[in-house]
Amino acid sequence: MNGSSSFTHNSAAYDSTVGIQAETVHNSNVYFVHPDASPQEKYAVGVRLLEDGISSRAREMITDAIAHGHDDAEVRFHWALAMLSGRAYHDLNAEEIQRLHHASRLVRTYAEGEWKDALRITFELLAMLSTADGDTGLVLDRLRALSPRQREAILRHLDLVLTGGLKDSLWAENRERAETDRFGNDRVHRIWAYFEPDPIGPRALPPRPSTAAAAQAAFPLRAGLFVIGSALLWITALVADPAEAVIELLVALGAGLAATHFGRRWWYQDRPLDATTEPHIPHMSDPASTGDGFTNRVRHSFDHYFGIRAPHGFAPDEWLRYTVQVRNNLAAEIALLYRESRISVDRVNWLIRHLAEDTRDRHNSGTLFDQRHQSQSPAMAKALSVISLIALGITALNMLGTAASGADASGTLLAVLAAVGVVWSGRAAASSWLEARREEHRLVRETQEYDERLTARQVAYQNWKSFLDTTRPSELEMETWLTCDKMLFIDEALRHYQLTWRDLITHTILMTPARPYKRGRAKGGPWRYSRYSFRLFLVTQDGVREISSEIDFTDGKRGGNEQRSNYRFEALSSVQVTENTHTGYDLELVLTNGPARNIRVKDADAHQLAPDENAQEIAEINLNAAGFIHTFRLLEGIAADGKGWIERNNPHNLPSFHPAD
Repeated sequence: MNGSSSFTHNSAAYDSTVGIQAETVHNSNVYFVHPDASPQEKYAVGVRLLEDGISSRAREMITDAIAHGHDDAEVRFHWALAMLSGRAYHDLNAEEIQRLHHASRLVRTYAEGEWKDALRITFELLAMLSTADGDTGLVLDRLRALSPRQREAILRHLDLVLTGGLKDSLWAENRERAETDRFGNDRVHRIWAYFEPDPIGPRALPPRPSTAAAAQAAFPLRAGLFVIGSALLWITALVADPAEAVIELLVALGAGLAATHFGRRWWYQDRPLDATTEPHIPHMSDPASTGDGFTNRVRHSFDHYFGIRAPHGFAPDEWLRYTVQVRNNLAAEIALLYRESRISVDRVNWLIRHLAEDTRDRHNSGTLFDQRHQSQSPAMAKALSVISLIALGITALNMLGTAASGADASGTLLAVLAAVGVVWSGRAAASSWLEARREEHRLVRETQEYDERLTARQVAYQNWKSFLDTTRPSELEMETWLTCDKMLFIDEALRHYQLTWRDLITHTILMTPARPYKRGRAKGGPWRYSRYSFRLFLVTQDGVREISSEIDFTDGKRGGNEQRSNYRFEALSSVQVTENTHTGYDLELVLTNGPARNIRVKDADAHQLAPDENAQEIAEINLNAAGFIHTFRLLEGIAADGKGWIERNNPHNLPSFHPAD
């Protein structure tokens, strides 16, 4: 299966908006621990959260592990990274700075090893904030001597802490690594699977309940009347002429058995078993089949997949016309099976795709319109059935004549009444018996077809789910690719403005969804989008440089709508945040020399939360992942204090951090 074919693209005309195309929450417990989990288990989850860019929860988990006695150089190293990840030094409050000082005093108590070296260098880099650029050489040499995993973790999580000459010395190799890792692990061919919804399980229409009860209930009475009437007629004939009555009885039994045998085959084949088993097709007047209802979306999905899976020799439009009845029946079945609240058609597309492929394959094998249960009635069965019935009728008339020949007027009347009763009850009993047998036969056949359909769909479901699980990137891969995209975007901005890290006081990048987009997340994790808008703020002594651009995260290509602007510190008059449960978070920037700019930071997601997820916690995770909290504090400080904020928060003017070791 080719997953890329299921990635739908919408476009919007100028000044129009296309919203969310699809969204999914992967039901994974990767970020959850049992309440009775050991400190080691909590620490492991904390490290995973840190690697995946969820630093706020990582701090909580690792701090909890330390509080319960799990503390060594490795644990403290990841704790320090979690404290500093996505934050500048001025974002730390007094208590957090004190905790960092306390942790630095613990370094000497840990056993020697690579993790102690990494922890010591982390605190030494933090101390470099207020150190002249020329004094960083020794620390850089020791940083480069660490293992690649430790070195890259430090550079990534201390991104907003490292500034000036220290970062200039490392930037070239960071950029080179980002260029190498940006499309690593087959990003372009796998990332689509992250935004693919988890498929809903297979279903099939069960067989209709049997309606044979009424026929079975009527059959004993009708058969009893037939037996009584036949016996009365034959006894009357036997009294009149025993020899002829015996011959007529034998002929009647033979003709009756033959008529039953061949008539049953004729009945089944002349009345197809599946004539009434098609699912109900909603009329166009039904609300669900018009507008943007579920049935209407199912029909559009069937049209899409049938069109792209036309057999060889068929143009898509021709194949759609050829299979219109098949598609309508299948669409009605899927709508009936999956029409539930909050079930998106995206979760059923795997089944629609399977049915489109199955229809194509059955056409190629010549069985698309093969009605297995309604082949033409064999002429022989029909002829023998008719002949048997004629023989039975003639024999009954002869038996009536025999009975009448030896009886008086009352006996003749009795024989006639018996014959009429035999004809009526025999026809009624045969009809009830055939109807009951037909229903039994239909139920067996439909049950077999149901089992076959459901089994085939279960196989298709397992194949698709396994393919998704194998293809879908991990949270770490998604975070790595996003980090590389951010780093190269920042590098391009620095080149455009001809700035070095020595020229910057600080910087921040805000990542917001760019419409139209698909979005997905692991349970307990942040939303990740198929399209982003990167907005970078570079703060220098002369003012703020802002550059924004859209990027297609699925292939790493830069889109349009690139904007650049420069403004002095005094030009940023206010920064406001609007939170709405139904729409999301909006950031408003007000400049003194221009209109206010509204930036949608994130869309509402309360309807996507699992029952055991905390809405406030998930909102904080998403805002942290977007870089919103640091960006808001930075812009709010500049708007409030102007250039005074810069003087107070210049790295060289910050209080020195002195590692104890």
